[in-house]
Amino acid sequence: MGTCVSTSRSTCSSKSSGEPVTPPCLGIGFCGQKRAKRTFSDHLVTFQHLPSIPNRVFTNGKSRTSCIFTQQGRKGINQDAMIVWEDFMSEDVTFCGVFDGHGPHGHLVARKVRDALPVKLQSLLNSSQSRQSGPGQTCFMGNSKKSDVGDLDKDGSVEDKLSSLWREAFLKSYKAMDKELKSHPNLDCFCSGSTAITIVKQGSNLFMGYIGDSRAIMGSKDSNDSMVAVQLTVDLKPDLPREAERIKRCKGRVFALQDEPEVPRVWLPFDDAPGLAMARAFGDFCLKEYGVISIPEFSHRTLTDKDQFIVLASDGVWDVLSNDEVVEIVSSAPTRASAARILVDSAAREWKLKYPTSKMDDCAVVCLFLDGKMDSESDYDEQGFSSATLDQSNHSGNAAESDDGQKSEPCLQRNFTVRSAEENDSYGRLAVEVDGVGETVSAEDQSWSGLEGVTRVNSLVQLPRFSEERPGP
Repeated sequence: MGTCVSTSRSTCSSKSSGEPVTPPCLGIGFCGQKRAKRTFSDHLVTFQHLPSIPNRVFTNGKSRTSCIFTQQGRKGINQDAMIVWEDFMSEDVTFCGVFDGHGPHGHLVARKVRDALPVKLQSLLNSSQSRQSGPGQTCFMGNSKKSDVGDLDKDGSVEDKLSSLWREAFLKSYKAMDKELKSHPNLDCFCSGSTAITIVKQGSNLFMGYIGDSRAIMGSKDSNDSMVAVQLTVDLKPDLPREAERIKRCKGRVFALQDEPEVPRVWLPFDDAPGLAMARAFGDFCLKEYGVISIPEFSHRTLTDKDQFIVLASDGVWDVLSNDEVVEIVSSAPTRASAARILVDSAAREWKLKYPTSKMDDCAVVCLFLDGKMDSESDYDEQGFSSATLDQSNHSGNAAESDDGQKSEPCLQRNFTVRSAEENDSYGRLAVEVDGVGETVSAEDQSWSGLEGVTRVNSLVQLPRFSEERPGP
């Protein structure tokens, strides 16, 4: 398949009888004896062949159990990215992610994270599993159950050990991802970055790691068999008490502009910039010394038969639709394969109705159906889709992508990151060069000042201005 791990399902057998037996593992490895050690060069080759890996969808389309869709807003190039990777490490493991870039090179950061983060997660998880299982034998049984392991988990439940293993893998992979972005030779992430919301479904277990203000919710049935929305993540905004405390302790500042009091932002201690509208992100190294971090929040949830689907979306959706509205739209879609597109279309209509003088933000949606079922291909084609890639010219803008690319907080029903102003399109043009390839972009599309009547949602207000007034170290 070209992935850095085998996705074939197998069993370990007893030496004496040959009957299948359950190995002493946590259900997240692959069976193998004296497996050849992978080298760093192996992972480089794997990364280069990512687009050709089966069961990995990253453009508008569908998979066996999900549909994904992104649409460009009215602020220039689409800075959102998304991915669904089925058979991620075994036949019963699915990885999903949504990444919302911001700043001049945010689209490149989001795509880089989309491609590299899952591979890092695989690698770190394999390393952790190999250490815990001992040399020579690891086992990957995606749909593992507690009863399979019997008395092997005397020190704690299988779920606790499994959660601990995934937590470590998420934390280390996010750290490695941010480190790679900082040292990337061709991608300037000083004032550009990306959110990340990533989930792994392994059997009935759901593991989540996330930074930034993208959000995941779940559609589930209550005791009356009615659909309800369950928020799975917290929007990591700068005004959350623990986030604000950390930022202020690191000498960063948190406040909202007078003309957008509902949007708290992070500012440098010596300049009214950049005004980042989130407390955690990949990249944004101008603020990493001042409290913005890339350490993900992690959570583990056990799914039940009541749980129907999961929706991951960038804040362009949550700015205009509530959790309940999203669940209603997805659950009432004529076909499951069209759910993501219909949700994005609904968000676009709400932008026009609620914020007619604001430029619509990019929207990216992943809908994962937990029963593993999807519409027939004929139903899918009736909706005007292609099972591989849709026409990207009018929607995602992802056709030709570059590589360079404790206490629970209150649940927010809607992100408030919208500011309205009069249209002002009198801007020149700005040339942006990435990897030596010149890419001319309208300065209207790359306007990072929120103080000059730009009608758009800005994750950044403006780029830092480093001058002689900056205090010395």
